[in-house]
Amino acid sequence: MVRLLICLAVLFLFDLLVSASPLQPSVLDRRQLMTTLTSAQVSAFKPYSYYASAGYCEPSTTLTWTCVPCQANPVFKPLGSGGDGGDVQFWYVGYDPSLDTIIVGHQGTDSSKILPIITDLDFFLTDLDSSLFPGIDSTVQVHSGFKESQADTATEVLSLVKTAMSKYSTTSVAVVGHSLGGAIALLDGVYLDLQLPMASVSVISYGMPRVGNQAFADYVDAHVNVSHVNNKRDPVPILPGRFLGFHHCSGEKHITDSNAWVACPGQDNEDRLCTVGEVSNILVGDALDHDGPYDGVTMVC
Repeated sequence: MVRLLICLAVLFLFDLLVSASPLQPSVLDRRQLMTTLTSAQVSAFKPYSYYASAGYCEPSTTLTWTCVPCQANPVFKPLGSGGDGGDVQFWYVGYDPSLDTIIVGHQGTDSSKILPIITDLDFFLTDLDSSLFPGIDSTVQVHSGFKESQADTATEVLSLVKTAMSKYSTTSVAVVGHSLGGAIALLDGVYLDLQLPMASVSVISYGMPRVGNQAFADYVDAHVNVSHVNNKRDPVPILPGRFLGFHHCSGEKHITDSNAWVACPGQDNEDRLCTVGEVSNILVGDALDHDGPYDGVTMVC
């Protein structure tokens, strides 16, 4: 919570410079494509929600799969974990036989540690590392702090995912995370898709901030299956601001005040049922919505 208040305070003056974008005809046309998820569709997210929550747990407990959120997915088979929760965010890799999917989980921001806070505020756009993201066009740029956080664990994660693919004979990979962990998960999804062309990579994130520019959002839409779930008036998904050059990829699922889950087509959909439309600026946001609940799952270990 401290981290959220610091982030909101620092970005407040920037946000005041830009009013909410007017509703464009293209957005009006998209309204007819908006759908409310069925109870079965919402329930399908719950295993991944608990996996994202487990990202906040100490590596010693995710490696033995004894953390509190771990109990919701008891058949999970961990392969590796790491991070210190400060300089390097917690992470883990393993296999879920019931989903036949490799899970990669990343920790969100711990407000008690100053380095993750600095990472969140280091919001300048920069090129991706060509050694990790070979062949990516130079027009594709991402949040510099998120880029550094993903690079901290990239090679270890890739090695374990390769091991899991071989050991469990699967090509399905799901990367999950909440807040900063969601941003790292999105970059990891792009990274793993490039490094493992035979894999089917998806990203399921929660309360994810914007990660890159328009070219990055377009690249993600063309290459990675993404669902980014936003809870009610959570202000984090509208940061960093679009006036700074940041854009969300498609795939938003917005939890409304009535607890309905709405699939919002397109990028940064400005309909009132979607986050950008409901949380037009940080003044109308509610930081208490950031940690959930997401269909009953709160993002905490």
